[in-house]
Amino acid sequence: MRECHLPSSSVVVGIDGSRAAVRAALWAIDEAVSRDMPLRMICAINPDGTKQHDLPGQARELATAELAVRYAFMAVESTEKLVKIEVEVIQDSPIRALIEASRSAAVMCVGAIGQAHFAPDRVGSTAATLASSAHCPVAIIRGRDRPFADRGSILAYIGTARDGGGVLQAALEEAQLRGLPLQAVTAWQSRFTDVHDLRAVAEGNRGALAHLDRLIAPWARRYPDVDISSVAVHGSLLDHLAKNVTSVRLVVMGTHDCAATQIVEPAANALLHDADCSVLIVGSGHL
Repeated sequence: MRECHLPSSSVVVGIDGSRAAVRAALWAIDEAVSRDMPLRMICAINPDGTKQHDLPGQARELATAELAVRYAFMAVESTEKLVKIEVEVIQDSPIRALIEASRSAAVMCVGAIGQAHFAPDRVGSTAATLASSAHCPVAIIRGRDRPFADRGSILAYIGTARDGGGVLQAALEEAQLRGLPLQAVTAWQSRFTDVHDLRAVAEGNRGALAHLDRLIAPWARRYPDVDISSVAVHGSLLDHLAKNVTSVRLVVMGTHDCAATQIVEPAANALLHDADCSVLIVGSGHL
């Protein structure tokens, strides 16, 4: 193991000693290999965690951090995949360290629940902050100590036009990399006073679906090997996930969509946790 002090273009993983962080590192391997980039694992020691003159305390913090990255390093090495691994222990708050690292990262991968959080139906504060503040796409990884599933689908949520192209591109690349089908989903809210008007709902679905299919068409030609389907939902993304979450392995969405905020809230997290569904958040400026 070696420490790397010169940041370069890489796939970054936040390591904090949790099993969730190790799962994020394992998920990130294929991301790094596909891009021919190093897998850079960062563990941050919060300088506010120990007193300035508490040398034994600082030594324990450093030893704990080194043990955390060593364990993640060994887990990645055990896969025997050809990926270059870089390890860095930084004295800074985890959020500041990872946001700074995201400036040169192709993608940032973190576990949904860090070492400081134990409730399974929530996202840790570090992951939630990165989702809105990182300078690169952020993958929030769930799972129960097993590799990324080879069944199910990737879901691309097309909310705002601002992020639509970037979301589709990222989702198609994930679908191609993971060998999974892609389902593009758009949601619309009823403007009718009677939400039980089935004809109005059907017409709304047809209009939303036609718009989505026009957006998908040029991307589908660029990724002919990916099985793509489209769905228009009357309601919200969470409504759709509630009915299909067991078949979705990864949700890809844009940073500028309000659903990106909702997806890290307790209601969505409880839903996604039950199915080990991870989330990749991208913005139009990330690609």
